[in-house]
Amino acid sequence: MLSPKRTKFKRYHRLKINNEKPTLEGKLAFGMFGLKALNSSWIRARQIEAGRRAITRYLRRGGKIWIRIFPDKPITFRPQETRMGSGKGSTEFWVAIVKCGSILYEISGVSEVSARGAMRIASFKLPVKTKFIKKIVIE
Repeated sequence: MLSPKRTKFKRYHRLKINNEKPTLEGKLAFGMFGLKALNSSWIRARQIEAGRRAITRYLRRGGKIWIRIFPDKPITFRPQETRMGSGKGSTEFWVAIVKCGSILYEISGVSEVSARGAMRIASFKLPVKTKFIKKIVIE
C-alpha cells in the first residue's frame, strides 16, 4: 500500500472538501491518455492501488502508467467505546486529497481503445466521478 516514509507530524486535522469548479485545469504531463477527476474527494491508498492493478491487468502489462496522486494525509480513528480525552486516535489509513479537475492516472504506449477500456475499469474503483481525456497532438 502507498504511504509516506516519514511526515512532519503524526496526525493532521481533517479539512473540509471543496466541491467547486476547478481553479487550475489539469493537463496531461506524461502520457497520451488520462483519467481526470470531476469532483473533489478523499481517495484511499487501497482505492489507488486497486485502480492501478485494474489498469495493469487490462493492458496485460503493456504501455507505461503514471499515478499522479499520492496518499499523504493520515486519517485516525478512536477505538470503539473509549472514554473522552486521552488524545487523538491512531492512524488507520492514508488518503490523497483530490481536487476537482486533477489528473489521477496517465497511460502511454497503447491504443486509444485499450486505454479507454482500462480507464473505464479503473474509474469503477474510485469514489469520484471521472472523465477520460487524451492529449491533442498538433503536427
